[in-house]
Amino acid sequence: MKKQIIFDKKNVVVAGGAGFIGSHLCDQLVKTCKVICIDDFVSGNERNIDHLLSNPNFIFINHDLSQPINLEEEEELKPFKVEFQGIQEIYNLACPMSVKHFLENRLNTLLANSYVVKNLLDLAIKYEAKFLHFSSSVVYGPRDEENPEYKIKETDIGKVDNLSARSSYDEGKRFAETMVYNYRQMYNIDARIVRLFRVYGPRMEAGDDQMIPDFIDNALEGKDLVIAGDEDFSSSFCYVDDVLDAVFKFMNSNLSGPINIGSDVDIKMLDFVNMIIKEAESDSKVVFEEKKLFYSELILPDIHKARNQLSWMPVVTLENGIKKTVFDIKAHKKLKNNH
Repeated sequence: MKKQIIFDKKNVVVAGGAGFIGSHLCDQLVKTCKVICIDDFVSGNERNIDHLLSNPNFIFINHDLSQPINLEEEEELKPFKVEFQGIQEIYNLACPMSVKHFLENRLNTLLANSYVVKNLLDLAIKYEAKFLHFSSSVVYGPRDEENPEYKIKETDIGKVDNLSARSSYDEGKRFAETMVYNYRQMYNIDARIVRLFRVYGPRMEAGDDQMIPDFIDNALEGKDLVIAGDEDFSSSFCYVDDVLDAVFKFMNSNLSGPINIGSDVDIKMLDFVNMIIKEAESDSKVVFEEKKLFYSELILPDIHKARNQLSWMPVVTLENGIKKTVFDIKAHKKLKNNH
């Protein structure tokens, strides 16, 4: 490839940039880079990026990345001079995340974990771009019921049922990592893997059978908060700003990962839900029901690697994170009701 001329700012691609985490990433990157956000709204939402559309350093392209894309032929991207400058960084968060529509999105999920990853890696080869793949704690499999406090290390080998109802996502995420690893070996590209544990924050989709936004939504409506499990159900929660802090530290390091990013503090779901009720000034009751497919007690991360090699740890308290998330969902509800 011919030598790239960097003009004033790096060109970066955010695949899945209209999603919950992707849109927060776009917000940060657009301060110093020219951002090409690619999404097809299978589970992303236009309102997550609406505020960025008028920014000259942000361009949105509606495209299904399971089909290849030629960025140099995209009319909207002319101002970014991709044919001269190329692309410097690619962030891959493209994967359907809707719980409610999970079963009907299975094919999209399989394609996101295979074709989409391949097409983005091919762009990384073409432009010699730094590549970051967002993976998930699901690659480790479920929490060990006999040793629930065990914190999983990056070197631990996961155990996933490749024929389960969730396999398009869980096994798909494993295959996606395999693809990134092999591309890195074969083409000598700078391709990195970050494994995220349960992340929460503003812009999570309410009414989508996702635990946290639905808890908040119900608390604001004064409805029962349903925990699918018993009083011992627990999980760890990491606020989205902390995750992005880790992502930028990771991208500025010499590590290629995989690296665990999340909170290693196990929180009883009942305590978490009571904090939401308090913050929402609600009189909702908490009820327990049968476990569900996606209400899983995710495994806890060992974050020594991030701590020691990136000097990173989560700093946003649960109280503050819940406060910001409740505020966001409240504001969005108000907006919706006024229309």
